[in-house]
Amino acid sequence: MADSTGFLKHERALPPRRPVDVRILDWKDVYLSRQNGEDAVFPVTAVRQQAARCMDCGIPFCHHGCPLGNLIPEWNDLARRDDWTEAIERLHATNNFPEFTGKLCPAPCEGSCVLNLQESPVTIKQIEWEIIDQAFQRDLVKPVPPQEHTGKQVAVIGSGPAGLAAAQQLTRAGHDVTVFERADRVGGLLRYGIPEFKMEKAVLDRRLDQMRAEGTRFVTGVEVGSGRDGDLTVEQLRGEYDAVVLAGGATLGRDLPAPGRELNGIHLAMEYLPFGNRQALGELDEPPIDAHGKHVVIIGGGDTGADCLGTAHRQGALSVTQLEIMPAPPDRRAETNPWPTYPMVMRVSSAHEEGGERLYSVNTERFVGDDDGNVRALLIHDVERVDGRFQKVEGTERELPADLVFLAMGFTGAQRTGLVEALGVELDQRGSIARDDEFMSSVPGVFVAGDMGRGQSLIVWAIAEGRAAAGAVDAWLTGSTTLPRPVTPTAVALR
Repeated sequence: MADSTGFLKHERALPPRRPVDVRILDWKDVYLSRQNGEDAVFPVTAVRQQAARCMDCGIPFCHHGCPLGNLIPEWNDLARRDDWTEAIERLHATNNFPEFTGKLCPAPCEGSCVLNLQESPVTIKQIEWEIIDQAFQRDLVKPVPPQEHTGKQVAVIGSGPAGLAAAQQLTRAGHDVTVFERADRVGGLLRYGIPEFKMEKAVLDRRLDQMRAEGTRFVTGVEVGSGRDGDLTVEQLRGEYDAVVLAGGATLGRDLPAPGRELNGIHLAMEYLPFGNRQALGELDEPPIDAHGKHVVIIGGGDTGADCLGTAHRQGALSVTQLEIMPAPPDRRAETNPWPTYPMVMRVSSAHEEGGERLYSVNTERFVGDDDGNVRALLIHDVERVDGRFQKVEGTERELPADLVFLAMGFTGAQRTGLVEALGVELDQRGSIARDDEFMSSVPGVFVAGDMGRGQSLIVWAIAEGRAAAGAVDAWLTGSTTLPRPVTPTAVALR
C-alpha cells in the first residue's frame, strides 16, 4: 500500500443514516442515495480516506474472511488513488454483484481485518459500495457478451444471488442460459425477502438489465416440477437442457410447534416480508398481513427478524418486541471468540435504531388466543444454560401482548416436494441436496449451488457457490473451463 500509515492518520468512519423520524415514513434506503438525487453527506474524499486506512499488514486476513476471495487490499488502494476504472475491474474479478454484497453482507472481511485487533477495521463494505456506485455513475458497468457460443443449453432454477451468479458466469462462457423463477419477478429473496430500506430494487434491476443484454434469458411465474398446467415438467427440463443448476434456496422456514400455533395472526417471516416489499414497491395498497396499529412480536434475533422489525415500523405497528432464546451478545469479543474469527458481538441494525424492544434468554411456552381464535399474547419465561441445554427459570412466566407474531428462526433446508422429489436427487442429513466435490447432485448433469446445497448461509457464500458451480458445469459440458473452479463443498463447509 502506498500509504502504509493511513490507519494512524484517519479514524474509522461510516456515512450517517437518515434520521429515524424521517426514514420510517417511507421505504427508501436508510442511507442517503445518489440514485434518489440526495446530496451526499459522506463525500468521495471521505471514502478515499477510509481506503487509505488499509495497512501494509503483510498477510491480508480479509482474504480468508471473504468467501469470494475478494482482492480487498488491491481495490482499497485503487479507491484511495481515485482510480475507479481499475478498482471495479479488481472487484468484478471475484464478485459478480458487489452492489448486493456492499449493501447486504455482514462483512466477515472486516471481522478478520488486522485493524480489528483494535476493533477499528477498515470500512471494507462501504468502500466496496462506493466502487460499484462510482462504476455505475461513470458508465463502467457494461454487458460482457460471450465471444463464442457453445450451443449448450443450461437451465438455472432460482433467481436469487446463487442462481444469478451461476447464470451470468455460464452466459459469459458461451452457453445459452435460461433462469426459471416461480415468482412473478426476478430476484428471489433479493426481490421479495430483502426490504426496500436495506436495498432498493432499482439496484437489482440495473444488474438484471446487464444480464439480459449479455444474453441470459429469464422466465418468471414458472415452478419447475410442480405438476401444474403451464409449468415445466422435469421430463421437459431434462430433455431440453444439457445441464441444470439448482439454486432455489433454503426456503423451508423453521416453525415453532408450541401450543396455540394454529391461532390466527402467527406467520413465518417469509409469509410476511414479501407483502411488505410489494407494499413498498406500490404493488399492494393493503397487504394481507399488516402490522398497522398492532402489537407485534418477532421470535428470532437475526437479520430476518430485523427485516420484520423495520417493516413493522414502516407499517405503523403500536409496539414491536423481538425475542431471542440466546443470551445477549457481549459488546466486545469474548476470549473464546478471538480475532480473526467472526466477532460474535452485539450489533444494532438500522431497524433496531428505529425502536422496539429486544428480549434475550427468553422462550415461548405457548401462544394465547382470544375467543375468536386470534392470538392475543405469548406466555414466555426466562431460560438459562445448564450443561449446554436451556432450562426454564422458575417463577419468570409472564404474558407478552401480541396481535401479530412472526417466526424468524431461520430455515431448515430446501423444499422437498415438487422439483426435488421429481428429479430424485438425494438429500443430506440436514435436508439439503447432497452434492459431490464438483457441486453435482446424485443425478448426473444436475448441479447445486447456494443455500439449496449448503443450507442457510450468507449472500457472499451464495455468490461464491454460484460462481464455483458455473465453473464445474462449464468443465462438465466442454471438458475444460476458464471460469473459477469450485472449492469442494467439504472444504467450503470448514472455512
